[in-house]
Amino acid sequence: MVKINLLPWREERRQQLTKEFYVMLGISAGVALLLFALAFYFYNQSIEFQNKRNAFLTAEIKKLDEKIAEIKELESKKAGLIARQQVIEELQASRTQMVHLFDELVKTIPNGVFLEKITQQGKVISLEGYSQSHSRVSDYMRKLEKSEWFSGVDLDYIRTDDTLISHEQKFKLSVKLVNPNMKDDSVEEVQS
Repeated sequence: MVKINLLPWREERRQQLTKEFYVMLGISAGVALLLFALAFYFYNQSIEFQNKRNAFLTAEIKKLDEKIAEIKELESKKAGLIARQQVIEELQASRTQMVHLFDELVKTIPNGVFLEKITQQGKVISLEGYSQSHSRVSDYMRKLEKSEWFSGVDLDYIRTDDTLISHEQKFKLSVKLVNPNMKDDSVEEVQS
């Protein structure tokens, strides 16, 4: 005899397929959530790692800025020391310059010319005095020009001064001081 299944198998099958669908949907949602969590964790770790790198770089930049500030301070100290050294070297080189200056003034001054005031501003020396005549001042200027310690002799003024008893001529000269020893050093440096 033929057996007839009167149970609603189609309904059971539909329910089973619906259950399988929901289970698959749940598994898919779980896998999607897991993938989303893994992606979120990966990007979060990447951001944290980059933030740590940025913080490290910022700290290193601060250290380098401090070192640069120290280097600038040392460079300014070095420049100051070099400037002092140059001043000392110039003083050493021109230590005997005043002696030579006065020696040359004595050698070049002719009879009848008298100096009252000598002033120096840098390398320019102003000579003020009086002479018995214009020709003696001219002679003095020629002798100064021939001297190796002076150059660029310039007469500022020469005039008769009635306050002097013998009616002598007051004059003022400007002359540049030259150190012939310094020229020799620069020539040696150029040759070597």
